[in-house]
Amino acid sequence: MSLTKWIVKKAAPLPKIESFDRFLFVGPHPDDIEVGAGATAAKLAAAGKQIRFLICTDGRFGIDNAPKGILPDALAAIRKEEAIASAVVLGVRDVRFGGFSDGALYRPEELFTAILREIGEFQPQVLLCPDPSVSSECHADHLNVGEACRRAACFAPNAAIMESYQTKRAPLQAVAFFMTADVNQIIGTSGYFERQMEALACHKSQFPKGCAAEKSITMYLKIRSVDFGLHTLQKTGEGFRVLGQTHMHCLPEA
Repeated sequence: MSLTKWIVKKAAPLPKIESFDRFLFVGPHPDDIEVGAGATAAKLAAAGKQIRFLICTDGRFGIDNAPKGILPDALAAIRKEEAIASAVVLGVRDVRFGGFSDGALYRPEELFTAILREIGEFQPQVLLCPDPSVSSECHADHLNVGEACRRAACFAPNAAIMESYQTKRAPLQAVAFFMTADVNQIIGTSGYFERQMEALACHKSQFPKGCAAEKSITMYLKIRSVDFGLHTLQKTGEGFRVLGQTHMHCLPEA
């Protein structure tokens, strides 16, 4: 570790995610929050935290495992109902839908503005979203949502900028990227992994019981959660790349 990086780490420690009270989880598709941070959402909800889910796209093209012959409009409606049911399992009843089309059939700037205004309306302290910096990520919706959230997190506390987007400044203190390769904070989730899996099972159009996709995602999440749990002395855990406001601008050592 370089001297500069060591000094930055000591002078500007990372915010502790669980110390906050208001959380906005942003997912590209109806099942992404559950996959990336479902156990953490369940843990925070059980602790009485204020949580909102924002699901940006309608998932209309997730047809690989959906019922044969189903049309995109019908699938979008099904996935919306699945997302609401899944959130309830996690203890979250505040679920918003961006209404953008799956498959990146939208203008990224419109997505950015919508997320920024959601932040202004909900007033979260922490924003959780996919990491747009993962080199292996190729899905445009994941990249677009992660990038929009990254930009929005930096702007959120600036009253003049937020007013320019017809919304209010927000007390955003941190962004926590899930589905990341650069974990710098792990949340222990013992007792909540099972709820994450129960929530994921609500997405029957994407993960029908017994299909290859359901078996693969179940195995992956089990391995990942146990791996992170080892670092927290708990049975399971979830990892995030966390940045505080100090780390978001002109501080590459963060």
